[in-house]
Amino acid sequence: MTSAPAATAGFTSEIVRYLRRIEEVDEFGAVDLVFGMLDEGVSAQDVLLRVIVPAQRRVGRLWAANRWSVAQEHAASAVSERVVAAVARRVTPPPARGRVVVACVEREHHSLPTRLLAEVLRLHGWRVDFLGASVPTPHLVEWIGQVSPELVALGCTLPVWLPRAHRAVAACRTAGVPVLAGGAAFGADDRIARLLGADAWAPAADVAADLLGTGPLMFAPGNGAELPPDDEYACLARRRGELLPRALELLATSCPPMRDYDPWQLEQTAEDLGHVADFLGAALYLGDMSVFTDFVTWTCAVLAARGVPGESVVLGLAVLRGELTDCPRARAFLAEGMRAAGAARGAPDHPEPEETSP
Repeated sequence: MTSAPAATAGFTSEIVRYLRRIEEVDEFGAVDLVFGMLDEGVSAQDVLLRVIVPAQRRVGRLWAANRWSVAQEHAASAVSERVVAAVARRVTPPPARGRVVVACVEREHHSLPTRLLAEVLRLHGWRVDFLGASVPTPHLVEWIGQVSPELVALGCTLPVWLPRAHRAVAACRTAGVPVLAGGAAFGADDRIARLLGADAWAPAADVAADLLGTGPLMFAPGNGAELPPDDEYACLARRRGELLPRALELLATSCPPMRDYDPWQLEQTAEDLGHVADFLGAALYLGDMSVFTDFVTWTCAVLAARGVPGESVVLGLAVLRGELTDCPRARAFLAEGMRAAGAARGAPDHPEPEETSP
């Protein structure tokens, strides 16, 4: 839950200037820039959603295109976290509405989008308890019991954590509290949120605030039905520990360049295989192949920007497919992933990031 992409009109110059500040890890310069906008009459919500959010999107694209390192991306995002906190301290409307709890689902560490939601809700008069990144579901439920909120807003960026989001939604609703879901993991519409039992979904923080302003969320009839158990998801989760080392060994045999990999490259390859297995598991859990194929397409673009050929992705998927002989749905998803990887090789490596100089 951040902001609608089309909402940046009129702030192009400010976005570029802000991006330059966070690229230089200039926290004070970034704060001065946004405080200057506030002094000129720009609303705090516009500063958060029409400047900081689009700048952070560009940060992600610059990393994906291999124009920024992981360290640069993390440093820039850390500056934005502190700028958001500074804006929150500068603009503090008294709470005039009820209490809401805002949290990232367990294992989800991308907390900035959820923090932005919390601050926007505060601007709209809500008393907000922001619990931060990766909140274990039992602790979330305990907090709910202590503060009796009107609503829980759950954020999830990576689809691999959607099974945990499902458990969190169910636990909150069992505790009698409605759930608003959002974040990139839930996709571009409310289908996944509804599938997982949430009472509502919002694509952006301002939309969420408007939705809550219409009145309390009520449990939707038919929402919260259990997903049918997926034996293959359970099998993949159970076998992950033995499957990945075996797949890495077979991949090294099938891919001669791996024989010359240094320890760091081998570790990265093992990590990539782990991501493949986890996204495959999420797709099986949801019964949605596109969760997996979209990840494969994105991975091919990221690796291509780093000079890694798409053939390596196809090989990795083929190795996993060969090992999962007793999982026909997983094999079908992997086969479709191989086709997606093959198609990605004919596409541009990555979208060209926008100009970042002032």
